[in-house]
Amino acid sequence: MSAGHLRLLVINWQDIKNPQAGGAEIHLHEIFGRLVQRGHDVTLLCSGWPGAPAREVVDGMSVHRVGGRHTFTLRAAPYYRRHLLSADFDLVVEDINKIPLYTPLWVRPPVVALIPHLFGSTAFQEASLPFATAVWLAERPVPHFYESAPFQAISESTAEDLATRGLPRSRVKVIHPGIDHTRFKPDPSIRPFEKASFAYVGRLKRYKGLEAVIDAVARLAAAGVDARLLVAGKGDYEGALREYAALRAPGTVDFLGFISEEEKIDLLRKAWATVYPSPKEGWGITNVEAAACGTPALASNSPGLRESVAHGESGLLVPHGNVEAWALALRRMAEDEELRSQLRAGALSFAGGFSWDRTAELTEAHLLEVLADGPLRGRSHFNTSAVSEAQ
Repeated sequence: MSAGHLRLLVINWQDIKNPQAGGAEIHLHEIFGRLVQRGHDVTLLCSGWPGAPAREVVDGMSVHRVGGRHTFTLRAAPYYRRHLLSADFDLVVEDINKIPLYTPLWVRPPVVALIPHLFGSTAFQEASLPFATAVWLAERPVPHFYESAPFQAISESTAEDLATRGLPRSRVKVIHPGIDHTRFKPDPSIRPFEKASFAYVGRLKRYKGLEAVIDAVARLAAAGVDARLLVAGKGDYEGALREYAALRAPGTVDFLGFISEEEKIDLLRKAWATVYPSPKEGWGITNVEAAACGTPALASNSPGLRESVAHGESGLLVPHGNVEAWALALRRMAEDEELRSQLRAGALSFAGGFSWDRTAELTEAHLLEVLADGPLRGRSHFNTSAVSEAQ
């Protein structure tokens, strides 16, 4: 490494161009794309998809794709040994997204583990029993196999989760995600919906807990409060949610399906508040994006989400799964104009503290600090026989 210049190998399940890309891929791309702009070399190893080029340069990052959505975990290590082992990387950054790859077992340079969140028992709320069990079991040995790796987490909640699993809290650096303030900002020409309208923007998954908000909107309707819920996004739980809404809250929930980024920003600006009723997230970037548009967020007071909403300042935190509490929060937003005005102003102030430039700068500083400190004491898991064989 020359002074201040890093050669980085980043490993993630998917890249930003993958049709299945989500928040983790945006987070990774925004950070490491900026590190390229700051003069660092970044290589990304990830999975592909039908028709995807095996090699591509994306915003200055050299992208290597191998395997697919369900085979990347098996093919990543052999590909690294054949094609990337001889590269003179200073650090390997593994984004532990979905299932850990246990990179300390098979990569040569020091590993930094970048982790949005661990699923834990919430996996059983979403996936089939066999798959949820596999995810749960895969996460259990993380403190052991990454015992010599520094960690970078996106929230205090994730850091605390790692600590409860046995990883020293001092080894975890918390760096919050940012947002793009050139896109997420108020537009004085766009007025909020005339009717009290609350928006959910995200994937439609069972564990997201949208039933609580649907039931809360139904309670408002029964009490004569004219409000609606706008659901934007797609997912394998969409059909079940549509049926649930038709049965429990007929005429009060509109499903918008997939919307473009421009439509998303327009919706965030027009909504009276956004809702995020999940039991656990790594963060809650939609809450901050909404805040940057001047829109408060209502979210479960659950890990991750409670850090992306400043209660009473940028929105309101609600006890997870408590329909009565959700109904009260929605009603307050629908009927209290002074509260809405206060939270809109507070949301803009809160969002001003988050930017991708700041996140990238803090990440750069963390990685340079890791190199300056040298390798952590502890057992090395590097498989030298596999390396010799590959060479």
